[in-house]
Amino acid sequence: MRINLTKKDLVNLVYMQLGFSKLISENLIDDFFQTISDNLLKEKTLKLSKFGTFTIRQKKSRVGRNPKTKEEKMIGERNVVLFKPSKEFKDFINLNVNE
Repeated sequence: MRINLTKKDLVNLVYMQLGFSKLISENLIDDFFQTISDNLLKEKTLKLSKFGTFTIRQKKSRVGRNPKTKEEKMIGERNVVLFKPSKEFKDFINLNVNE
């Protein structure tokens, strides 16, 4: 069973299903991801209807430990992206699990 879905796979799906050239399909996928990234950075939240909501949250700095050596090291503050699936998406996933 395959786990990863690559950009190349998405380009091929658009190419096969919509009939666009591979170049147009690749540009379409690139533009889609760029639009999502730009809006998320600008607005700090992005809702895709019937899919879910992406938000940016800032994590504070903290002390981390190397499990092997027990050495402590500071982990700096950083932004992380959170995803909360919509009710429709959760229902869709659970509907397909039972089949």
